[in-house]
Amino acid sequence: MKFLFDLFPVILFFAAFQFWGIFVATAVAIAATFVQIGWLALRRRKIDKMLWVSLAIIVVFGGLTLALRDRTFIQWKPTVLYWLFGATLAGGALAGRNLIRAMMSEQVQLPERVWARLNWSWVAFFAFMGAANLYVAYNFSESAWVNFKLFGGMGLMLAFVLAQAALLSKYVQEKP
Repeated sequence: MKFLFDLFPVILFFAAFQFWGIFVATAVAIAATFVQIGWLALRRRKIDKMLWVSLAIIVVFGGLTLALRDRTFIQWKPTVLYWLFGATLAGGALAGRNLIRAMMSEQVQLPERVWARLNWSWVAFFAFMGAANLYVAYNFSESAWVNFKLFGGMGLMLAFVLAQAALLSKYVQEKP
């Protein structure tokens, strides 16, 4: 459910694009992100920092898209978000704080070198995703980019997570 909840603005963006185009879809994504945060606030749930960052980026880049009637800004939004996540993980590692370990250490115990490798693999993945988004945005149609944003991004993320899970599975120990 959390996965679908996190994808809520992207799915609505995709659906709105199919019927009304990029500008309405952008407005829908902005509204959907506000609704996400409002829903969490009403239910007195913790609002992750990543969701606040996502809201700020969609408001800025989506707002510029709508104000200037230029789709380039909304097409840059995923790249900025991916690169910001990657830079945050890299900055944390360089400062001696592994943010992936901080998020996952309660679920799995790993040797320090594996935590470091896992963190840097996420940095590389986010760098790749940002570049892939720009490649598709500048070399394919608007419709192809929207499809990539939902299906390509989700597919690549799923493949990466499954590959990570397979690599980490040798460290998971069965409880007696």
